[in-house]
Amino acid sequence: MAINQDTLNELLGRFVTDLGATVHAGNVVIGDRLGLYSGLSEIGPADAAALALRTGTNERYVREWLAGQAAGGYVCTDEDATTFWLSQEQQLALVDPDGVGMAGAFLLAVACLQDEPKITEAFRTGAGVGWHEHRADVFTGCERFFRPGYVANLVDQWLPALADVTGKLTEGGRVADVGCGLGTSTRLIAQAFPAARVAGFDYHDESIRLAGKAAAEAGLADRVSFEVAAAADFPGHGYDLVATFDCLHDMGDPVGAARHIYSALADDGTWLVVEPFAGPTVADNLNPVGRLYYNFSTLLCVPHAIAQGADEAALGNQAGEAAVRSIAAGAGFTRVRRAAETPFNIVYEVRP
Repeated sequence: MAINQDTLNELLGRFVTDLGATVHAGNVVIGDRLGLYSGLSEIGPADAAALALRTGTNERYVREWLAGQAAGGYVCTDEDATTFWLSQEQQLALVDPDGVGMAGAFLLAVACLQDEPKITEAFRTGAGVGWHEHRADVFTGCERFFRPGYVANLVDQWLPALADVTGKLTEGGRVADVGCGLGTSTRLIAQAFPAARVAGFDYHDESIRLAGKAAAEAGLADRVSFEVAAAADFPGHGYDLVATFDCLHDMGDPVGAARHIYSALADDGTWLVVEPFAGPTVADNLNPVGRLYYNFSTLLCVPHAIAQGADEAALGNQAGEAAVRSIAAGAGFTRVRRAAETPFNIVYEVRP
């Protein structure tokens, strides 16, 4: 078979970029854990010795780490590559907890990769791997990855895009945040609408424990409650708003969950569905965002849905709008509206 050298070189170039990014991910996690980014943002411009002293780390390791970060464009350096600093944009992306969430995203990715043997075995057997079977960095990394998007959009963009919702919450409406994870979205709603009664539900008991702890630390314990419960049987009725943030596609029986949500809503209530951005076909998603999501979906979303009872029809996080509409219709909802979107999410308003 004849080899096209240009095609091969293009593949090799992609390989070098991807392999560098893969090993770079581990060094981002190290820098985040050791406070190297935050330390550099506080004292930079600085050399390796100053940063090591600031962070209580070894200079030789820090010197190598800084060179790799500069090569990847994650820190700035001078002509001689001896002094380093973070730009404002790099600080926003790597230090600010509500900025871009890059460090959290890499933490999530590295944690997923450490669970590779479980996923490899699942490929062989067809069995699932539940969310609770992953290591703790998956949960905390996921929260850090998604939090900046929720901080930037939930209160100012997504909720106002829904008909009649902000008025109800302002007057003391009831909210159920289903699949709330560590409770970032739950707390944001409670902080924005002090009169509302907000409850977070998740099947994962450790996430609920951490969510309750974070709410107490934020002074919200009297206005926010958290309870271990699945999407298909969370308690309560008459909710003005039920929300599912980036989790509908993870469910083993999304139609069953949607039916329960329907029954839990007030007559004029709203189901807010936030899902990863996806086009209508696989071909439409063959782009950098689709690549990111398909790979996370292979390691996390599909295995969890199968563990929760899904079969070959497990949605995956790129299921798209048609899947959301089908699930809603199967549960008895009659109105689905695409209310907002970002480069990473699509927001749907679903009503009876």
